[in-house]
Amino acid sequence: MTSPSSTVRATEASWNARQWGTLLVLCAALFLDALDVSMVGVALPSIAHDLDLTTASLQWIVSGYILGYGGLLLLGGRAADLLGRRRVFLIALGVFAGASLLAGVVDSGELLIATRFIKGLSAAFTAPAGLSIITTSFAEGPIRNRALTIYASCGATGFSMGLVLSGLLTEVGWRWTMLLPAPVALIALVVGLKLIPRSPRESGAGRGYDLPGALTGTAAMLLLVYTVVEAGQTGWGSARTLVSFAVVAVLLAGFIAIERRSAHPLIRLGILRSPNQIRANLGGATFMGSYIGFQFLVTQYMQSLLGWSALHTALAFLPAGALVAVASPRMGPVVDRFGTPRVITAGFASLVLGYVLFLRIDLSPNYALDILPSMLLLGTAFTLAYSSLNIQATNGVRDHEQGMVSGLLNSSFQVGGAIFLAIVTAVVTSSGTGSPSTPQAVLDTYRPGLVVVTLIGVAGLLITVTGLRKRRPAHEIVVATSVPAGPSSPSDPSVASLASAGVLAAEAEAQPVAVRD
Repeated sequence: MTSPSSTVRATEASWNARQWGTLLVLCAALFLDALDVSMVGVALPSIAHDLDLTTASLQWIVSGYILGYGGLLLLGGRAADLLGRRRVFLIALGVFAGASLLAGVVDSGELLIATRFIKGLSAAFTAPAGLSIITTSFAEGPIRNRALTIYASCGATGFSMGLVLSGLLTEVGWRWTMLLPAPVALIALVVGLKLIPRSPRESGAGRGYDLPGALTGTAAMLLLVYTVVEAGQTGWGSARTLVSFAVVAVLLAGFIAIERRSAHPLIRLGILRSPNQIRANLGGATFMGSYIGFQFLVTQYMQSLLGWSALHTALAFLPAGALVAVASPRMGPVVDRFGTPRVITAGFASLVLGYVLFLRIDLSPNYALDILPSMLLLGTAFTLAYSSLNIQATNGVRDHEQGMVSGLLNSSFQVGGAIFLAIVTAVVTSSGTGSPSTPQAVLDTYRPGLVVVTLIGVAGLLITVTGLRKRRPAHEIVVATSVPAGPSSPSDPSVASLASAGVLAAEAEAQPVAVRD
């Protein structure tokens, strides 16, 4: 039965101040989540010097965040559906703020790594909860697309601007890169307590917690990310790595078996029958994975080979971040007009072209001719693809499953980033014989990694191109699962017109409604 609140949500043509405020809070949280993924990179040399850390320990400052974020996203998404989106979001945001404060004052590498893991864990709950709050508060179609493009643009801006802010803050002191998110998160928490609408917990016979599925799925994701991160140190062919991958396979097989038999699954496997879901998640993994690998190599190239300072390196990435910040919030009408498949494909094409152009680099590049074109193309790629992937993953999905699909998409971003970064790092390491003795030799070890980054982007482009095929209109589109008899029955002209509008909106987007088991 359609609730009064959902009727208002579905027919409202404009946003009120409360909706704008809610969206602002959610955008702030996503901006901080993305910022923490990329901002620590430029500060690592200063952290290593100040805390006397080894290379292995330094790696875990980055990997600890990814481990908590990528490993617990599925659980975070389902927790938002079951426990209440507002409750999960605000509690996790408070934990994030506290961990940020601790990260800025710790005096040992072990404590810093621990706080990074806690921040990643909290982000694993705020990200899917925030996205599902948007998708259940704004009606599907142009209104939701506008909200999602603004929301996703903040994530893309946070990720692309992370290096810029890190470079500026590191000039003052690396601890400021850790402390910066704390006051922003606290302000967002206070405002969110007043503005974010309450959402009831899912209850009753039709819902459950699927504890076995949560345990096996979370363990599989944690071990997968941990194994990939550690493989760079222990070796991809080592017994430890192979055994870990075998255990991951067993856990994943167990997870699938549990989900197939569970009356209340953590993930409804039928959702993955949707081609749009598959393309969105594979696209997210290849997009973020290729860019994180690219960013890692380029920052090393600029600082180690060209001798640029942290600030100089940050400014080199500024055009991409500025382009994302300015253009991404305006992507809603573009997606409404062309549809997500075309916009995502254009984004991947821009991404690949940017990577290809960067392959021309040498030891004395001209920034305007050799680097700037790639940065502008990468900024264009983020502008086009990031918000469109979020829209494609959440369109046509029922409200009580929005947290689930949000967790899936964010898992694809984070796990894809960890896996492909490890692959790129392994290629760079294996391409050198011993320790390269000249700058040119070091650059020659980077080139195979850049080629792999490009190939990952090409793979994502090929995946998204399959979504451009024209489809026949869907013959079965579920508009409502239950409609009360009487005045609001399907024979009622008002209801019929609303149903027709829903069908036309879905077909205009060329995306099917959620696939049922």
